Amino acid sequence: MSRYRLSHARLPQTEGLQDLWIESQRIRAIVPSDRSDVDPDAPPIKLDLDGDFLSLGGLDLQINGALGLAFPDVTLDSGEMLNTINQFLWDQGVDAYCPTIVTAAQDQIQTALAGFAAFKPQPNQATIAGIHLEGPFLNPAKRGAHPQEHILPLTIEQIKRVLGDYASLVKIITLAPEMEIGTGAIDYLINLGITVSLGHSLATAEQAKQAFDQGATMVTHAFNAMPSLHHRTPGLLGAAIVNPRVTCGFIADGEHIRPLMLDILMRASEYDRGLFLVSDALSPLGLPDGQYPWDSRTIQVTRGTARLPDGTLSGTTLGLLVGVENMMKWKLCDLKQAIAMATITPRTAIQWNTDLTQAKGSVLQWSHHQPGLWKRLTL
Repeated sequence: MSRYRLSHARLPQTEGLQDLWIESQRIRAIVPSDRSDVDPDAPPIKLDLDGDFLSLGGLDLQINGALGLAFPDVTLDSGEMLNTINQFLWDQGVDAYCPTIVTAAQDQIQTALAGFAAFKPQPNQATIAGIHLEGPFLNPAKRGAHPQEHILPLTIEQIKRVLGDYASLVKIITLAPEMEIGTGAIDYLINLGITVSLGHSLATAEQAKQAFDQGATMVTHAFNAMPSLHHRTPGLLGAAIVNPRVTCGFIADGEHIRPLMLDILMRASEYDRGLFLVSDALSPLGLPDGQYPWDSRTIQVTRGTARLPDGTLSGTTLGLLVGVENMMKWKLCDLKQAIAMATITPRTAIQWNTDLTQAKGSVLQWSHHQPGLWKRLTL
């Protein structure tokens, strides 16, 4: 039985240097380094990390596809491709993700959910944390690239039709709360155990607060597909920032939000409280720039940014951990905060365990000499 320790590591969750005691490829204890040195039961040091950070892998709560497969196009025959994507995301530093199904015809959503329900994942790959339905209960005026013909009113009956027999698969639903007029739809979703995220919305601050009071706890891609902050009409985002129970996802590609606005968001949110990174990556993630099909339309990917032919911003093809690197490059936070926004806060947002001892076989090692440089470290 292998037993050793990784010494002098920094962790996003704690202060100071820590030693990790490893046994049978699992972290059995985390002990301050100054205590390990005098503990007669401490296992031998296998690797001195010299202040590098160790963390769980990323959790991407909003990713629309990869390697040419858009998640709304998943079918019962997509298993092999999904395993390829899981391996690709694992190699990109992602432990788990929420495949995001954007607004589409109800039968297409049902087909995709059936495909994910039948999927048999392989070990030692990224895992699926649950499906994220981004729509179809959106405000048409803030639909962005979502097709208007498939947007639906927010009612319990429509929710039942969209979810069908697959409610247990769905982890997150993005909706516009102002589209609910006393229908009880948000309460219904909360009772199903689904995280309600507000987005693609024109909600006022009052309407957003009402949705948060009902149990909504997230905001989808802050700033995008919603009114920006305004000094007389703070809107959905203003209501979210001041609510300690609400977490906001955001895209750090430099196109969806300019770094200066991200700086404002970080400062208003006490830097990392309640903020998490998402990729919002589209199906060409992992493929070169070029023109690609996207539902019945096409998108042009240029330097990792995807747009519709009319110029509408539709997403990115940059991975989740690129956001960590960008936050450091733009000097918006320190490495500890940037790592937490890709690994800890998204787990907290969907009530996943953030304990590093839950790592299965590997963790991410982040160089403190070259911020943004990471590798998987096998335990």
